[in-house]
Amino acid sequence: MAATPSSTKVSMKLLIDTKNQKVLFAEASKSVIDFLFNLLCLPIGTVVKLLSANGMVGSLGNLYQSVENLNQNYMLPDQTKDVLLNPKAQISSTHISGFLTQNAAKDDDEEGTKLYMCPNRCNYNVTSNKQTYCCCGNYMSCEVLRVGDKKVAEKKASNMIKSGFVKDVVTFMVMDDLVIEPMSTISSITLLNKFNVKEIGTLQEKVVEMGMDEGIELLKASLQSKMVLTSVFIKKQK
Repeated sequence: MAATPSSTKVSMKLLIDTKNQKVLFAEASKSVIDFLFNLLCLPIGTVVKLLSANGMVGSLGNLYQSVENLNQNYMLPDQTKDVLLNPKAQISSTHISGFLTQNAAKDDDEEGTKLYMCPNRCNYNVTSNKQTYCCCGNYMSCEVLRVGDKKVAEKKASNMIKSGFVKDVVTFMVMDDLVIEPMSTISSITLLNKFNVKEIGTLQEKVVEMGMDEGIELLKASLQSKMVLTSVFIKKQK
């Protein structure tokens, strides 16, 4: 599905009970599931920031606003309001552009995680600058691995998340309350029996797209309701 970075959307197919105006379940691809799983990676500050302009429920919005209004002079010298207002999340694997900001490490941070030593291993000294001369006259240009380094571990974890969470060859079933499981013909039939569907003619398939607006609506609904898909894709259209 071709789209510009500013308008990227993902789609999924809903099975709707038109008689009761309710989504029974949705058929979803990897991109949708990765997006939904990404909601669990959001820092609470990011959640409030996304929802504050779209009807944040409760008092967290007031807490966020208080930090925004607080003069930086009241903060500790080594702290900034940005830590609270724009907390870092893991690198986004969602295909919905703009929903999450990617907190990729800066080049100087990445460089700072690297250590170098002399190729001759003179005294086993190390440096963070590979242009450093060793006592033997060689550059200390041989990179060494920092075992147990926190930044390296975080970078590896972030790189793993870039490709998402679930496999691309599987189609998933997303329930109205966001219960997710691999989809199969048997599971679909079982669900129809569970929902006590008597008239197949009342069922309707509908393909919907999710972008930035729908993503925020899903996030908001997931905090308030057990009928997330219904509230976002059916009731909001009435």
